[in-house]
Amino acid sequence: MEQSFTDVGGTPGGLGSFLLGVVMVCIGGYLLSNQVIIAGSYWNFRGTNSFGITLIPILFGIGLLFRNGRSVIGWLLTAAGALFILAGVLANMHLYFEPTTLFHTMIMLILLVGGLGLIARAIR
Repeated sequence: MEQSFTDVGGTPGGLGSFLLGVVMVCIGGYLLSNQVIIAGSYWNFRGTNSFGITLIPILFGIGLLFRNGRSVIGWLLTAAGALFILAGVLANMHLYFEPTTLFHTMIMLILLVGGLGLIARAIR
């Protein structure tokens, strides 16, 4: 049995539904993510600002790597310090949904969920 380019997911037809679903998901996802504001905050550890202390492992690791580029401990400290800083940045982000009307929120969600439904129907 030969399949055509328009056969999405191994079923006959469905390319139009699939493409319409992708467009709807992209528009709905864009509109929804456009309403989200991301703000940072201070790095708090037991009530005090502690960003400086997160730099200690990476600075020691980089220092060891300057001394000896093959230092396993230097690479471990540098990698662990970088991961610690990345985790701190992610942990201290606050996400806020901007105020919007119910109508606009429903349009965003209908586009997103309706597009996912069309994609699922086309693939099935």
